[in-house]
Amino acid sequence: MGDAEMECFGPAAAYLRKPARERIQAQTTAFDAKTAFFVTEPTEMFLKGKLTKKEGGKATVETLCGKTITVKDTEIFPMNPPKYDKIEDMAMMTHLSEPSVLYNLKERYSAWMIYTYSGLFCVTVNPYKWLPVYDSVVVNGYRGKKRVEAPPHIFSISDNAYQFMLQDLSAEVESDIVNNIYEHTHQPSGESGAGKTVNTKRVIQYFATIAVAGGKKMEQASKMKGSLEDQIIAANPLLESYGNAKTIRNDNSSRFGKFIRIHFGTTGKLASADIETYLLEKSRVTFQLCAERSYHIFYQLMTGHKPELLEALLITKNPYDYHMISQGEITVKSINDIEEFIATDAAIDILGFTLDEKASMYKQTGAVMHHGNMKFKQKQREEQAEPDGTEVADKIAYLMGLNSADLLKALCYPRVKVGNEFVTKGQTVPQVWNINKTMQKAEKLKQQVRELEGEVDAEQRRGAEAIKGVRKYERKVKELSYQ
Repeated sequence: MGDAEMECFGPAAAYLRKPARERIQAQTTAFDAKTAFFVTEPTEMFLKGKLTKKEGGKATVETLCGKTITVKDTEIFPMNPPKYDKIEDMAMMTHLSEPSVLYNLKERYSAWMIYTYSGLFCVTVNPYKWLPVYDSVVVNGYRGKKRVEAPPHIFSISDNAYQFMLQDLSAEVESDIVNNIYEHTHQPSGESGAGKTVNTKRVIQYFATIAVAGGKKMEQASKMKGSLEDQIIAANPLLESYGNAKTIRNDNSSRFGKFIRIHFGTTGKLASADIETYLLEKSRVTFQLCAERSYHIFYQLMTGHKPELLEALLITKNPYDYHMISQGEITVKSINDIEEFIATDAAIDILGFTLDEKASMYKQTGAVMHHGNMKFKQKQREEQAEPDGTEVADKIAYLMGLNSADLLKALCYPRVKVGNEFVTKGQTVPQVWNINKTMQKAEKLKQQVRELEGEVDAEQRRGAEAIKGVRKYERKVKELSYQ
């Protein structure tokens, strides 16, 4: 695609492909393939330079910064001609090596071209800033185009999977067989902070845009307030608020894995979606490192954007009033908790939760915050814990619809099964604290996901034999620095 054809991408064109003028200039740049080499260097890993001497298993290279380096001849790598600078598919390089790949990604990144192909794979470098490459103009620019017809982008990968699915479906229709289920999987992988979560959302956004179930969003005579495509997109803000947190390396790290299935009908239109979650980092509910933060939802609720919510949950605007969520940082520079709470609250409405269900969800979250403030003491001359005041327990019981006396009894005198009978067991203060922490962790995200799955147009999942599936799989890479 030349500059004229790239106009279909609007302002995003500059972030997707280098201009024709730059490509022509690269082809006319002087280049000596016999002396142009990368050389290993301890600080920078690799530097560009000119080979000046090579003998006796040693090579001497004069780098572009004027430094002369002598290394083993196995530690120099031939450079590609300038016409390959910022190449879109690194598999097309004449010399494919570690330094050539790194420099190509670096040079594309310096021009904010964050997507690059490497054969069948699409490599993404996280820009840590917002780029205008995901709006509706860009979606339409990639729609229906083959991979070689457009610059690298996650939208191109998504559209190709969608088009292959339609081809499979078309072949079935021609043969009068529509019973097979064709599945295509997108699997982002990478270390924490690489951009897996954002690209997951972009794939979902693309499918929700190009495979709308109808030309006009119809009002449904049910409790659903948003169309199916709106619900699929809205599921992400809600899941992120309850399952994402700040870590040392990533301000919005997914602390759980999610498996999202998007189902399409026989015409290629959206039919339904479902979500599976696993490996939730439950320990973060009760403990955070000093440079990290607990799950976003806690801090969103305390922004005070909805003062009536503070009153309903019996909480304050100060996170330090709640020990379990204030062991690390309480604010994140890159995250506006008020804006994120507005998105979370709107997502709950779009997904069709009733006012009572929304209130119940928030109350359960508030109860988790109060759990960390419960106090217990040891009875004199007994190895038995007892409540040190009931004010916090009363708040938790109110929010969860329980009796505070029953709650405290369950913590201090739990019933355990011995043989075929239940007996009451005494607890020490540390044992009560362990039970209390377990209660906070156990159902934090599971309940929200179960309710969410029931909202994402479950009725349209019927007739599974005639539904095609494009699967979206996100792998969570645990940070090595954690604990």
